[in-house]
Amino acid sequence: MSTVIPSFSLAGKNALVTGASRGIGRAIALGLAEAGANIAGVARGTGPLEELAAEVRKLDREALSLTCDVAEPAEIAMAVADVHAELGSLDIVVNCAGQIEHAGPFLDLTSEDWRRLFQVNFESVLHVCRAAGPHLRDQRGGSVINISSVAGLAGVPFFSHYAASKAAMISLTRSLAAEWAEHGVRVNALTPGWVGTEMTHAFSANDDVSAGLLAEVPAGRWGEPEDVVGAAVFLAGDAARFVTGHCLTIDGGMTAAGGGPTMRALLAQGRIANA
Repeated sequence: MSTVIPSFSLAGKNALVTGASRGIGRAIALGLAEAGANIAGVARGTGPLEELAAEVRKLDREALSLTCDVAEPAEIAMAVADVHAELGSLDIVVNCAGQIEHAGPFLDLTSEDWRRLFQVNFESVLHVCRAAGPHLRDQRGGSVINISSVAGLAGVPFFSHYAASKAAMISLTRSLAAEWAEHGVRVNALTPGWVGTEMTHAFSANDDVSAGLLAEVPAGRWGEPEDVVGAAVFLAGDAARFVTGHCLTIDGGMTAAGGGPTMRALLAQGRIANA
């Protein structure tokens, strides 16, 4: 009896990736393209999106640059409509847009700090899923991948708003997975640990801070955006055809060893300014 291994190829698939202009989002967009997918990149910066599109086209894939604010539902709806108009269908959705603007004690965080962070980190996922969901449901297939964080798996002192937004994303992932499974739509999350990006540069560039954070990472190094790509390609295609509602952690063993993205000691020593 032969065993058929599901394909990791994404040939002929069309993917929309938010936060695609830099960091993890950009790496995932290029990784999906290398696996065969056409890419619609979404971000606020047109220049970086055009650079991404040029890289995608070098791989002989189609590429769209969709400049919009993920916090604006109307702009997201228009972006999804553009994907269908230009590429004909939408098969893969990656929600990667996110930010960390300020860190500090819970009592020092303002209502505006919470509002803006949730607007970008969590509400943008709502907008994208509302816009893309009907198309995925009607075609009875598709993969949604939400980029959360290990911060969403445990409490994180001084980052309560960020951790809460990522935990909300995980909860939404599981709810949509259960609700959309009957339509053939899979919804999963990736929960990266410490990955060196522009957003985390304030931490990785400080030797003392970096050493303190990596002390809890068995792999002993910062992750790179490319370390997240393989997991995204897996979840995007038929290789993960029976995987839904799952959170795949990519953290160099940090959570396995009982560690977490805590910054209490470093912040108490004044080593980290507001991010």
